[in-house]
Amino acid sequence: MRRRGVERYNLLLDSTERLLSRDEDEDISLAQIAEAAGGSLASVYYFFPNRNAVYVALARRFNEEIYQRSIIPPTDPEPQTWQELLAVKHTAAAAFQNSRPAALRLFLGAGVSVSVRNADFAGNARIAQSRARMLEAYFDIQPLPQLPHWLEISAAAMDGIWALSYGAHGRITEEYREEGTACAVTYLRRFLPEFLPRKPLEQAALDRIEVAPLL
Repeated sequence: MRRRGVERYNLLLDSTERLLSRDEDEDISLAQIAEAAGGSLASVYYFFPNRNAVYVALARRFNEEIYQRSIIPPTDPEPQTWQELLAVKHTAAAAFQNSRPAALRLFLGAGVSVSVRNADFAGNARIAQSRARMLEAYFDIQPLPQLPHWLEISAAAMDGIWALSYGAHGRITEEYREEGTACAVTYLRRFLPEFLPRKPLEQAALDRIEVAPLL
């Protein structure tokens, strides 16, 4: 898209996020999105055939924001155990979602569509790949080709607990965040030893953390 088209596309997503952030359970229409963006309904249809397509695009944008935060190496202080590294990353992810009510509603709400859910799964798979590389950068760990898959499953279990928190409290509380992390750690203990030796951080290993978007 040309720059003007990109700006219009992002304006529609911004408007949808604002509408989803309201404390309302009512459905949002394309007409409401158009009005919130200060444009015509035809201008929305130019980019999106239906409301669910807007939701999927917004979910992908949220996923990219979450991913960019997830690959930042924790260094102050550096985690000394793999359990601590996960807790740090989970805390940051919960804080981000709590700061963006629309993300909570899209990813943890009861009315999530299959397309939005699949977009969320794709984002989680990418994070799992980079998280495996982050663990390899921080700890002396033997090659485990299945590690990204195990991390993805642990994240799905944690998301279920976060959805429970959202349904009960409208946000991810610290209590449920801790329970979600405990669930993920308990699952990963099936495959990882309780203690992994730390190793010095090397730039080459840190550079490997970022992975390309999954197709």
